Amino acid sequence: MANEKIFQIMAPVSDMAKAKTFYAEKLGFEVAADFGQGDFHWVTLVLPGEGPKLILTTVQGDIKPGWTTFYISTANIEELSQNLKAKGVVIDEIRNDLLGPGSGVKWFTISDPDENKLIVAQL
Repeated sequence: MANEKIFQIMAPVSDMAKAKTFYAEKLGFEVAADFGQGDFHWVTLVLPGEGPKLILTTVQGDIKPGWTTFYISTANIEELSQNLKAKGVVIDEIRNDLLGPGSGVKWFTISDPDENKLIVAQL
């Protein structure tokens, strides 16, 4: 699997309107598609540049809101942290040990409205 890559990630949500607003308006994802409604609603989101798509879904089956963790990289964690705080996003303090004590990899976590975790790291 040397040349393969992840092209999309799915996360269950309980309230699509809240989740879509959080990812699009607060985090800056672009809404690429929005299909269905109610218990059969899914929204595809993308960040600028190349990378996997994020699918938010109310079609839950065996998965439950709050179980997903996303890892997002950034070039400037301090700037992103300030921008998110200005939009009302609650973030943890910036730490510098994502890859273990002494690694120096800066990171913080935030949670979406369903408590899915986003770990933001400056690699």
